[in-house]
Amino acid sequence: MKRSLWMKKGRLAAKRAAMLVCALALLPLAGCLYPDEYTPSNQVSAKEAVSAVQAAVDSYRKDTGLLPIENASEGTPLYEKFRLDFAKLKRMGYVTDIPKEAFESGGSGQFLIIDEESDPKVKLLDLAVYQAIGTVQSKVNAYVLKHKGKQPVADEIYPDFRRVDYKALGIDDPAIRSMYTGRVLELMIDPGSSVYADYGIDIVKALEKSEAKPGEGSDLRALLADESFYVPVKSPVYRLVQGEPRAFLK
Repeated sequence: MKRSLWMKKGRLAAKRAAMLVCALALLPLAGCLYPDEYTPSNQVSAKEAVSAVQAAVDSYRKDTGLLPIENASEGTPLYEKFRLDFAKLKRMGYVTDIPKEAFESGGSGQFLIIDEESDPKVKLLDLAVYQAIGTVQSKVNAYVLKHKGKQPVADEIYPDFRRVDYKALGIDDPAIRSMYTGRVLELMIDPGSSVYADYGIDIVKALEKSEAKPGEGSDLRALLADESFYVPVKSPVYRLVQGEPRAFLK
């Protein structure tokens, strides 16, 4: 009887070990498909939060004729500009709780409003991406200062934009993931030593899925914002040139 019980426990332990091996074997694949916080469940949660906040903003605007946004300077980049004023929404009863995805609740997203004049829409700025690019920017600034204006750049990606030379900076590629495709974003430097993420491939994917036919003067970043609940963090302007997206300084 004891021998039978021991053998049964042994078979169970072996089965559990085999299951653990299988699970461990799948981890790299899962990590590749859904890097960091970009898991299907968290994407759904963020989308639901954006929808709920959008409803609150719409109600506030209908009642007051205004938008619950914080003041921003004229020079603030387009997709960082109009940050949502949760304190006002909560104080006036339009939200009971600030979403856990929001920076104000310890989350990794900054809620923004875009298209504020025509069709105000609530979106998320991914602070993890924002801060990671900011760290590289600090390294670039220090390098340029130390080397009397010389930039840590590699080959050209677009006219006026060249890849960051991580070897020159003495750091590894931070492997920042796109909030749209999950791919690793290239970082690039303009003549003024500002660091940007290159969303060119993401825009190509968005163009393939979209029925919109933007003109050559249109800022293609709008496609990314329209197709997602995230804004393109630290991005230059993109326009079509001979059917391909190209980054521009303005």
